[in-house]
Amino acid sequence: MMILADKIIRLRKKNGWSQEELAERLKVSRQSVSKWEGAQSVPDLDKILQLSKIFGVSIDYLLKEEFEEEEYITEDTSEETLARRVSLEEANAFLTIKKATAGKIAFAVFLCILSPICLILLGAASESGVLSVSENMAGGIGLVVMLLMVAVAAAVFVLCGAQTKPYEYLEKELIDTEYGVSGMVRERQRQYRSTYTRYNVLGACLCILSAIPLFGGAFLSENGLFLVGMLSVMLLLIGLGVIFFIVGGVNWASMEKLLQEGDYTRTKKKTSSITGVVSTDALPHPDWQENLRLTLRLQQALHTNYEGLVRPLSLTSSRYNQHLSKGAMLIEMGSEANTIEEAVYSAQLVGKTLAQVLKTLE
Repeated sequence: MMILADKIIRLRKKNGWSQEELAERLKVSRQSVSKWEGAQSVPDLDKILQLSKIFGVSIDYLLKEEFEEEEYITEDTSEETLARRVSLEEANAFLTIKKATAGKIAFAVFLCILSPICLILLGAASESGVLSVSENMAGGIGLVVMLLMVAVAAAVFVLCGAQTKPYEYLEKELIDTEYGVSGMVRERQRQYRSTYTRYNVLGACLCILSAIPLFGGAFLSENGLFLVGMLSVMLLLIGLGVIFFIVGGVNWASMEKLLQEGDYTRTKKKTSSITGVVSTDALPHPDWQENLRLTLRLQQALHTNYEGLVRPLSLTSSRYNQHLSKGAMLIEMGSEANTIEEAVYSAQLVGKTLAQVLKTLE
């Protein structure tokens, strides 16, 4: 059986590299490589991941002594590999759809804000005698109009949601953009920044100024119909302000999603995480390689069964008592962005997948 040291020597020579050349690729000293090949020390786990990537072999091949033939299946557990790839075409399509739906969503919200106006105006007009209809009829007509406006708004929400549904992963999953995507998005963000600021200012001003008609009307007249009219103007101004907020916010958020910034950073994604522990001289952990293999299998199975459920494997030299037994791993369910129900459901999925992985070991 071949140990890790023998495999490093074999793969290095197969690629025609000297110890200095391999050390340069790994950004370590030649002495470190020499110690690894002499079985005097073991590479840190991040270096093992780099070795796997550089040599193009699986981590299982490097760590399992019974694997003597190269297994050319790279199990790179870095975030860049496990993250979902986003092409330039996908990014452009997403930004186009979000720009098209932003105005529709803003209009739908505008309808919801204005929906009570007809009911309020007709009721006040009937009560004051301006309309020769009963209060019940005026209320009924106003209610129908309000429900129709809300129904139209709901339909718009559903249609816009259906258009953007294929891109939900941008909000919840880790992504890795292909060449040119980040540059394109940042340029658009730079160009849109002044518009975004202007929309926020206009939205804030309209919402603040919306109180003037109502309070001003109260000083000018005590007529109920007039005050209701001023209330309607206030709702209209609020609605217009919200339009600016939504259009600017939706477009800005779409760019933040692609850049994984703001509320969509990797640490804020709604995922669970698995922590693997490595061995150090200060904190010996004799079973860390065995535990790592099991952890990798679980992570790969979760990524296959429930894409986006877990973050990439987190590696640490702190033991968290995982050195006490074989097969130990630390699994964190949910984050500050999750509810208890979501965390419990994630635990059920992880438990189900872990059971499947353990069966393959029998």
